[in-house]
Amino acid sequence: MAKNNGNWGINTRLAHGGNDPRDFFGFVNPPVVHASTVLYPDAATMTTRGQKYTYGTHGTPTSDALAAAIDELEGSAGTIIVPSGLAAVTVPLLAFASAGDHILVVDSIYRPTRHFCDTMLKRMGVDVEYYEPRIGAGIKALFRPNTRIVFTESPASNTYEVQDIPAISKEAHAIGAMVMMDNTWATPLYLRPLDHGVDISIHAATKYPGGHSDVLLGTVSANEACWPKLLGGFDALGCCAGPNDVYQVLRGLRTMGVRLEHHGKNALEIARWLETEAGVARVLHPALESHPDHALWKRDFSGASGVFSVVLAGGGQKQAHAFLDALKIFGLGYSWGGYESLAVPVFLDDRTIAKGPYEGPLIRLQIGLEDLEDLKTDLSAGLAAARAA
Repeated sequence: MAKNNGNWGINTRLAHGGNDPRDFFGFVNPPVVHASTVLYPDAATMTTRGQKYTYGTHGTPTSDALAAAIDELEGSAGTIIVPSGLAAVTVPLLAFASAGDHILVVDSIYRPTRHFCDTMLKRMGVDVEYYEPRIGAGIKALFRPNTRIVFTESPASNTYEVQDIPAISKEAHAIGAMVMMDNTWATPLYLRPLDHGVDISIHAATKYPGGHSDVLLGTVSANEACWPKLLGGFDALGCCAGPNDVYQVLRGLRTMGVRLEHHGKNALEIARWLETEAGVARVLHPALESHPDHALWKRDFSGASGVFSVVLAGGGQKQAHAFLDALKIFGLGYSWGGYESLAVPVFLDDRTIAKGPYEGPLIRLQIGLEDLEDLKTDLSAGLAAARAA
């Protein structure tokens, strides 16, 4: 099979990236290698570790296949594979942050990321400060002599503000700070963070790469300058993923392009429809022309995924629960990126800056692969229940 020369389309790259069947006797998929001990041919090779594979925690043909496929999508120098999306956040922060460092984290970050920053990092002596999502180049006003990392997520978790990532990256690099970005929402299909000045690109591969709500995995990809330190931190922490999970995500990656296109198309149609429905105050989806950051999203992103939030027109927890409890197709469950539609209430009580205000309760929707009319009927029942509560 010919190696990708850069001219292949995205679905061709997804179908063939990361693995050459000729390396494994012509089998289309790579082997699932379960490994701890790796044998050496002689003492000299063992002493110098002079062979490709040395121990299970340092990589196998299975993990190498997925990492190579991700590198091709990201344009990265190297990728590590870890057991969960949260581990994909914590490992690079542990690898690069030191006691006495000041790091800036967007206030609309994924809640478990914030919990890690407020507990583990602060206990280690790292000074964590949160910034407003739409700060852009104005972030330079927050820099200190010891600012080392800017941690971004765009669009924002649950509220979908779009950050000016190139402007933030430019200002951070001007003082020698690095930029990490959680890009799970867009995947590398719709945004390649390293092309916009980001140093470390983070993904919960649990979501769209896995695609079937049955596997936990995370990937962290680095540019050439940051790759050695990221790999060193990964090796020191021993935070490696199991081969069956790695294989499932590699298999999911093959169909991610067609799945993501369907998710995105359905979600945008549902979002446009919800804007016209009684009981809806606002729809928070950056691909909508009504979104305040739509122009910025259009500049940097090439597509939208299937997750967004809706703001109910008034009420509180009672109305939110009535909406959720009336749903039959939408499951009430965390995570997203699988084939099924999901709905969860959004809580902003952990934030210090990006709190709104909002007209009513926020509900996050993951639009799955079901038929649109069935999803609209389900959401209509939820809106009616909220209005009647």
